[in-house]
Amino acid sequence: MSLITTPNLSAPDDFYEALINAHQDLSIEESQAFNARLVLLLANHIGALPILQEALQAARKVESK
Repeated sequence: MSLITTPNLSAPDDFYEALINAHQDLSIEESQAFNARLVLLLANHIGALPILQEALQAARKVESK
């Protein structure tokens, strides 16, 4: 199995809205801590180190553009 990089969310706009709402009323530090917890929860859900490594590499490529 490899990382899915094509659109795969059933309701992407709804997820984006929920994500933005989850950050409401948080300080910058709280928002960053929330993001870190979310990443770790999702990484735990994925579980497979090769896929997580692929995701890290893909995220780095997007960031550096």
